[in-house]
Amino acid sequence: MRPRLLPVATVAAAALALAKAESLISGRAGTADPPALVAAARAQAPAPSPAPATTPTEAAIRATRAVAAPPAPPAPPPEDPALAAERALLEQLRARRAELETREGALAAREQMLAAAEARLARRAEELEALRGRLAALERTRGEREEEGWRGLVRVYEQMRPRDAAAIFDELGLEVLLDIMDRMAERRAAPILAAMRPERAREVTAELARHRARRPEGG
Repeated sequence: MRPRLLPVATVAAAALALAKAESLISGRAGTADPPALVAAARAQAPAPSPAPATTPTEAAIRATRAVAAPPAPPAPPPEDPALAAERALLEQLRARRAELETREGALAAREQMLAAAEARLARRAEELEALRGRLAALERTRGEREEEGWRGLVRVYEQMRPRDAAAIFDELGLEVLLDIMDRMAERRAAPILAAMRPERAREVTAELARHRARRPEGG
């Protein structure tokens, strides 16, 4: 910037000197020719220095910047409202379809879980039914064995003399006595009851009647 200001300052100084010279000339009438003095002052003023020329490197840089600057993109045209509405509708339909597919997948997985649970329950029911059958068979076997044991005990008392059996029945527990007397034939139980103590015989007879009344039909 300083080389460019130097010629301007020089020209200003020359103009000032020229103005002073003209004032002096006007003050001195007839001493000298004014045009000659003006010409002399102008000759003494230094010539303005020329502006520095642009170097080739700066010119190349400016040209490169001018070429490299991209043009401004054109403004996009306004979107058609019909196309925008159609695009929005398609997006809604796509989202609805994805939601339905998700629900279908969840329902399919739930159906599979329910089918597996039903299969497990069916197997469990079969196992329980088989276990119930085995328990019923064991119960029948146990009942048969228990009944066979009672029958053997009844035969023992039936083969004893009524007086000996009556002596034992007088001291036997009432519950066990009822089970034995209930399984004895009447013709075998009658002599034993006759040989028992009268109070004991009456008690056994009454309890035996109630015991047979509580028995289920066909039992």
